[in-house]
Amino acid sequence: MRPYSPSFRTAVFAATILTSILLCSACSSGGQGSSASEWEAIHDTIGDTIVVRTVSGSVWRDTATLVPEVSIGVFDGPEEYIFGSVVSMAMADDGTIYVMDRQVPALRVYNADGTYRTTFGGKGEGPGEYLEPDGGLNVLSDGRIVLRDPSNARIQVYSPDGEALDTWRIRGGFNTSRRMVVDQQDRSHALVLLDPDASVMDWEMGLVQILPDGNPGDTLRVPDLPWEEPTIMASQEDEEGNTTSMSVNLVPFGPQEHATLSPMGYFIHSITTDYTLTLLKEDGPAVRIQKEYTPVPVTGGEKAEEEAREIRNMRYTDPTWRWSGEPIPDVKPPLRTFFPGEDGTIWVMVHQPASRVEDPFYDPSDPDAVPDEWREPIVFDVFDEDGTYLGAVRAPDGLGRNPHPIFTREWVLGTIRDELDVQTVVKFRVDIPGERGSPAP
Repeated sequence: MRPYSPSFRTAVFAATILTSILLCSACSSGGQGSSASEWEAIHDTIGDTIVVRTVSGSVWRDTATLVPEVSIGVFDGPEEYIFGSVVSMAMADDGTIYVMDRQVPALRVYNADGTYRTTFGGKGEGPGEYLEPDGGLNVLSDGRIVLRDPSNARIQVYSPDGEALDTWRIRGGFNTSRRMVVDQQDRSHALVLLDPDASVMDWEMGLVQILPDGNPGDTLRVPDLPWEEPTIMASQEDEEGNTTSMSVNLVPFGPQEHATLSPMGYFIHSITTDYTLTLLKEDGPAVRIQKEYTPVPVTGGEKAEEEAREIRNMRYTDPTWRWSGEPIPDVKPPLRTFFPGEDGTIWVMVHQPASRVEDPFYDPSDPDAVPDEWREPIVFDVFDEDGTYLGAVRAPDGLGRNPHPIFTREWVLGTIRDELDVQTVVKFRVDIPGERGSPAP
């Protein structure tokens, strides 16, 4: 078991005294000729931590967009193009796209242009088969495909042609929407409960490394600070006072703790009380990325909608439940979540002002229905792993967070649900103004 690094606490809690200013011009990768400002950052070193704080501007100098290049999925047509519940995706170096649809279930393979090629395996417990795969799907550098199937307590390994090559045993019974990270040494990382017998409130998460030959490697503890996220809870007890059911949710718009392994081989950690991410590199100093931001208020409509939704959900467990715990805050945290890119970039989903839209699925005659009318635009801040702020990216409405999208500096693979709730898998190009023939601002 790899021990928890004490230097991490120092890196997160050390007092920040920023002293040196570095002005970085947007070179060939930025939108030259733009009226937007160049990237300006403050650099400092605090103990064993390099601090990079973006003050203004960006390398790209303007907001990029995601432009669809390949779209897979239809409302009506051949069954291999109809998705019920995509739980994981992966893409090989040659552009081959792998999609796991848990509803069928089927691991489908598509060519780089989105045309269907074949299906790997099928439902079952035999070689190459799967019962209930989760977010664990990835491609190794030699082209082998790995699929995590906790219900079979194993990772299924396929050749690029779909031949069932091997099964790697893992602890079963725990499904997750998180991607199974494969690092640059081709080590797969399966998320597991380190203490499965503990109560839900005391669960401790870890990652089991599996080497390219299938043998187990280290077990990594997910970084965790002694910091409590604000929650609400409902429970039901029997006549003897024993808890028979329990629901625990985070307070909407409350600060959260996030820790995710990067494919570069280190954890990235954040507590969303401020705009700070810490890269816990093992082969060098930690890097703390910070950025100036403007606080975003929670509107009265957003607060009322979230509160009604949580009350409804909690009353499924306790029909008499009333709001307990901390109230919904008046200001959103700067960060919603973040995603490590396959190339070392970091994609930070940031909170935005919400606007009210019509919810076509809301039925006011249903007493349990809560409208979903307040929507935030989807915007990411993109950083290099050295803290360089590349710029903001505006994503299309409907881009899903589950399954986790896959990010690089040049493309994004994700899912979209349209107004008819049709799910599609889309490969996007990251379109930067002034590059690849894009119109300059």
